[in-house]
Amino acid sequence: MNQSVALNMAVGGAATAALPQPFTLKLVIGLVGVLLASLCSGLNDRVTDIALVDVRGVLSISSDQGSWLIGAYQATAVGATMVAPWMAMTFSIRRFAMSMTAGFILLAAIIPFAPNLTMLIILRSIQGIFGGALPPLLMTVALRFLPPHYKLYGLSAYALTATFGPNIATSMAALWTDYAGWKWVFWQVIPPCVIGFMMMGYGIPQDPMRFERFRQMDRIGTLTGCSGMALLVLVMQQGERLDWFNSPLITLMFLASLALLTLFAVNEWYHPFPLFKLQMLRRHNFSHGLLTLFGLMLLFLSGSALPSGYLAQVEGFRAVQFGPLALTIGLPQLILAPLVAAVLNIRWVDSRWVLACGLGLLAFTCYWGSQLTTAWSRDNFYLIQTMQAFGQPMAVMPILMGATSVVLPPEGPFASAMFNTTRALGSIAGGALLTEFLHHRQQIHSNVLLNHAGNSSYLLSQPYEGGSTFLAPLNKDGSAISAEILGQFSQLVRKQSLVLGISDSYLAIIVLALSLTVLAFLLPKRTFPP
Repeated sequence: MNQSVALNMAVGGAATAALPQPFTLKLVIGLVGVLLASLCSGLNDRVTDIALVDVRGVLSISSDQGSWLIGAYQATAVGATMVAPWMAMTFSIRRFAMSMTAGFILLAAIIPFAPNLTMLIILRSIQGIFGGALPPLLMTVALRFLPPHYKLYGLSAYALTATFGPNIATSMAALWTDYAGWKWVFWQVIPPCVIGFMMMGYGIPQDPMRFERFRQMDRIGTLTGCSGMALLVLVMQQGERLDWFNSPLITLMFLASLALLTLFAVNEWYHPFPLFKLQMLRRHNFSHGLLTLFGLMLLFLSGSALPSGYLAQVEGFRAVQFGPLALTIGLPQLILAPLVAAVLNIRWVDSRWVLACGLGLLAFTCYWGSQLTTAWSRDNFYLIQTMQAFGQPMAVMPILMGATSVVLPPEGPFASAMFNTTRALGSIAGGALLTEFLHHRQQIHSNVLLNHAGNSSYLLSQPYEGGSTFLAPLNKDGSAISAEILGQFSQLVRKQSLVLGISDSYLAIIVLALSLTVLAFLLPKRTFPP
């Protein structure tokens, strides 16, 4: 059996399955249906995370218990992401996409009625399987059905899962918790997914089912890869709360995930029909795409997590108050992503320069954000967010273009599985790294501020006759006033150390952006439009 035949068998690529489909309005409708379901998958995760405080309050769930509610969904979603393209090629994209969407809708409908926390976590875990399978199908459909000159526009739809969805999640969470009711945090996905389900059924071409692929199924890779990745996600999601490797549970899960993923990598390299085709990493454009995409997931947090963190913790804003700020990035993506795709379709445009300009714009916004002070308000962020809106698609689209340019049509499912796993893992790892870095820098600045203040007990015990808003004159009952002033002083130090920590986070992200810019000209070769 030669290599080409083996490759076709691995992806189910019989001649009839590989024939290009005519580009029609019907196909576009089907693609939009997959896009709706994919966006809902990401929103279901992000909105629940943002609205978790309100959900916990209603259900009387502690902070520790609520963290497992998020971790369970993310762990199973990443595992499902790894196998979804293989399953789609086996059962057909149309059948598999519609089945996953239907299951996703059903779980969303019943989750608010879970009788107890254990059942709630179980249902969320199962929903993570259905939800995690949806985003890879969007890239699979774009690579499988779209003609070459429309392929970049299909990839721009996929880019929306990284630029549009996460940036509208805050406003959606505020809408449900403040106006519609907490159950809509879970029900929000039902109307768009029902529409997407019908659009898929109408527009996605029907391929034959290929049950013979189960004879060559990579069972060891599926078991070790999915379980190892799920454990790694739980390590990153729970690590900061449980104090990382000081926790026996975190240590055990990390060692288990390391062993499973090592076995997975060895198995994938030698398996004739692998889940991940690791040999594709030898292609510079593809490996560069995965590496840069992973970094971008952390880089994009400068436009979402850092501003919202400042406004929530320093200014005391609720999601409904800083939600419009995130929309400044999210809503323009519906126009900017296809516009960047149109620019990249111009043959004389070098996608590496577009990537460098996008990363440079993001780095500039981070430099601006590093000037943050306690005097900033929501209005100070709008221009920064506007530049982020332009920079994010300029960074994502060249990566997708360059990486997919070296992917052969039968390798589309491999590329989709590897790209989506990297994107999902990068988002979770980026959040964990940023949280840990911010916490570390905040502690350092807090210690420095207290050291500069000297002996705060001595200072606060002295009568003060000034106009400070934080120190007041002592009355006869000096102890009571001192306790109040000490509380005000502690609050001031906490806020100032947080602001300085966020500023340091912006500076660290600048270093990442500049490193990715240099890498853009060292590793990949120039890519031309399809």
